[in-house]
Amino acid sequence: MSLLAVTVKPRKNHEAVLAALFDAGSMGVHEDGDTLVTNLPDDAGIELLRRRVAAVDPGAEVDVIPVTPPDFSEWRGTVTAHTVGGITVAPPWVDVEAAGHLVLIEPAMAFGTGEHATTRLCLSLLQRVIRPGDTVADLGSGSGVLSIAAAKLGARSVAAIEIDPDATSNAEENVARNHVGDLVHTFEGDATVLLPLIAPVRVVIANILSSVISAMLPVIAASLSSDGEAVFSGIMLEEREAMLDTLRSAGWRVTAEESEGEWWGAVAVVATH
Repeated sequence: MSLLAVTVKPRKNHEAVLAALFDAGSMGVHEDGDTLVTNLPDDAGIELLRRRVAAVDPGAEVDVIPVTPPDFSEWRGTVTAHTVGGITVAPPWVDVEAAGHLVLIEPAMAFGTGEHATTRLCLSLLQRVIRPGDTVADLGSGSGVLSIAAAKLGARSVAAIEIDPDATSNAEENVARNHVGDLVHTFEGDATVLLPLIAPVRVVIANILSSVISAMLPVIAASLSSDGEAVFSGIMLEEREAMLDTLRSAGWRVTAEESEGEWWGAVAVVATH
């Protein structure tokens, strides 16, 4: 399978261009200064992407080149075990003894092995939040690492929602590898559509971009039970104040927060619940 590398330089509407990339099928966007970089399948609607970007920012520059996907087997030796509180995340080829819960993750092409700070922030915050018997929705579940961790922490039902079919397939393999198939159920599709269908849930996990979290706040709020909590990560530390303002304006209250390096994560509740 080949990929298309897409580089976009917004002129005046950064957030709207970012949203347009996700609307066009991007699974993740790297922000390199003012430049947005993403990969799309070679069958993606590039012309549709160009039209959507031009509609929100006519001066934006869009460059598209074909690339060969990396051979992920080359970096297997660089992926190690990570322990966060009572959870250890490790690839299956690493021999590790965990004092608490062991989560085995074959990363493949999906994000989430414990190598990234945003995953570790979520793992730490989840240990404050998950109660025995909880119902959980993991939005943008990727490799399934957070869904599996929630199950091992005591959740009785976890919906792992992911729009990328490759990531969903990887998550299903990891769920089976960790013997939590009776607790974690994968769903492929748009979280804004699927989350209301499984509501109410007591915990929502969203380890995604701040702009996506902000757009989804009304759907998440409406999908939580009266005692519900949300775990948010994937947010730059420099965005903390802006995100706190967004949450407050949307009727949320932050009850816990943590940071690691340049990343920030938080637990929040709907203030009106």
